[in-house]
Amino acid sequence: METLIDTVAWVHIVQGRILCGRPAGKDVFFIPGGKREGDETDLQTLVREIEEELTVRLRPETVRHVGTYEAPAQVPPNGVTVRMSCYTAEYEGTLTPSSEIAETAWFTAADRALVPPVDQLLFDELVGRELLS
Repeated sequence: METLIDTVAWVHIVQGRILCGRPAGKDVFFIPGGKREGDETDLQTLVREIEEELTVRLRPETVRHVGTYEAPAQVPPNGVTVRMSCYTAEYEGTLTPSSEIAETAWFTAADRALVPPVDQLLFDELVGRELLS
């Protein structure tokens, strides 16, 4: 039986580099965001997760869908698929990693191998759109 992990992510690009974060206790970087709780909408999940991870408030009226991607989870067991709905948005505040995030980094296309398979699909699309260096 296949399992689907449903996530949302914030695509924040500055000067051809995308913001990524490494959660505490993990050795891989991800696009900021996370899993839906209960019956949250994508917007509610996105705003909550980014505030929890990066201590900034996304401006809901500026949220725009970038794309939705699906790929096998990075770590087996087999049969686990990650769906990541990606959005851009403006924010208020100062980007500061919370205790959930060990570090942040600004990645280019050259860093593609450092993110999970579903994030790599986003990287590929952003490169194709000439948004990622």
